[in-house]
Amino acid sequence: MFKSAEIGHRLSKEAYRDAVPGLRAALLDAQVSLFEKRKTPVVVLISGQDGAGKGETINMLYEWMDPRFISTLAFSEPSDEERERPPMWRYWRSLPPKGRLGIFAGSWYSDPIRERIQGDISVKELDARAEQINRFEQMLVAEGALVLKFWFHLSKDGQKQRLKALSSDPRTAWRVTQWNWDRLKTYDQLQEVAGHLLRVTNTAAAPWVVVEGTDDRYRCLAVGQVLLAAISQKMTETEPPRAAAAPMLRVDLDGRNVLTELDLSLTLADKPYKDALARWQGRLSELLRDERFKHRSLVCAFEGVDAAGKGGAIRRIAAAMDARQYQVTPVAAPTDEEKAQPHLWRFWRNLPRHGQVAVFDRTWYGRVLVERVEGFCTEPDWLRAYGEINDFEHELIDAGVVVVKFWLQISQEEQLKRFKAREQVAFKRFKITHEDWRNREKWHDYQQAICDMVERTSTGESPWTLVQANDKNFARVKILSTLCQRLEAALQEKSAPASAPDDPAGKKAAVQRKSAKRKT
Repeated sequence: MFKSAEIGHRLSKEAYRDAVPGLRAALLDAQVSLFEKRKTPVVVLISGQDGAGKGETINMLYEWMDPRFISTLAFSEPSDEERERPPMWRYWRSLPPKGRLGIFAGSWYSDPIRERIQGDISVKELDARAEQINRFEQMLVAEGALVLKFWFHLSKDGQKQRLKALSSDPRTAWRVTQWNWDRLKTYDQLQEVAGHLLRVTNTAAAPWVVVEGTDDRYRCLAVGQVLLAAISQKMTETEPPRAAAAPMLRVDLDGRNVLTELDLSLTLADKPYKDALARWQGRLSELLRDERFKHRSLVCAFEGVDAAGKGGAIRRIAAAMDARQYQVTPVAAPTDEEKAQPHLWRFWRNLPRHGQVAVFDRTWYGRVLVERVEGFCTEPDWLRAYGEINDFEHELIDAGVVVVKFWLQISQEEQLKRFKAREQVAFKRFKITHEDWRNREKWHDYQQAICDMVERTSTGESPWTLVQANDKNFARVKILSTLCQRLEAALQEKSAPASAPDDPAGKKAAVQRKSAKRKT
């Protein structure tokens, strides 16, 4: 992987001086086109060995291009806020919007490389992380992003000479610390681990570009030319590449499915409802104050047909919680800011810290429901979304988040009754809109989309709970009792985080537990 980067590439001052003006002008033109069209974000990963020129290259890009449309994110050890969320959270929230260029100094590759060098994960576990990264990058590209990954390489002698040169120059000596010299001792291990990881993540969607870092002029010109060629090609594409996905296959030929089999006649009288409500709200309050929950977080996802009672159910849950402990996120049509990002971005940014609860009133399943039925996205988009959603939820669970998903189902007759009732009550009229009436005309299309959603995203770790919601009393108690049971089971799991997130031994044990859990 690194052979061509040890040839000793050099560029003369004259050749560099002649090439730079034209390259800078072309890069600025490409950047203006990128910003004006706003059809793609550019994600640039700058990785490689210490002293190979990562910082100098980033500075060069700021000098050659318009810095107003560039953002640079430097990632090292995660902060306390970042440790309390899934590892990918800090990268998701830093993605550049369409029309802008985001430079990542340190990225989602840094942790698996470091953990493998330290012996915290095995080669098999490293490959599993690589597969996860490949799916993430494939998703970015499918959402229209341009992903460029640069690895700056130095030979072992070259790195030693580079560090010495930087140390001897008063202008750059501050950049070399004892930490850099200590890292030189793991050069061979880095070569082995990085070489393996680069090979298995060198995909058509997001290939690696290995650049020799010995000569500053050669390195800067190479990066500039690759960046220009990639942006120019992206701007000329008429249709972004679409990920292939398997078509849906109908198997409910007898008209029966997971929704038709629900017994919507189930009811709960007022007296037993009040008793059960108080009991389960009290239990939920106890569980959220449990010491073990301080190392976990809870995500409640609510979906359902219009007027199924999501809001009422959420209020009953909120009544059992301290207002400082939870956040309800109502999800509607994406804003302009959200449209400029991958479809899961607005959900990643609202994930809770340890000891906190996030309640989503409608969720990331909009892509396979309303966007699918109403034609707001293409068929390849919503077909690939099932896998992306499963990956998202599994990342949350692996990080200790308890994910509980509810679908509230009512009959067409009950929905019509509730629609008419809402029109008669002044403080409920805001709940009924023209869209609600129009959606009733597509009832069967939505029911089919719901069945497909449940079939493809109800996993062992993140199952759907289908709630018979014709009777609000019954639905609310079922939701509360299910939530308590799922949360209590999660707190009793041996896989619950028991060590500090930055404890290497704890990390290794967590990875082993995840691996064993996957096998079961």
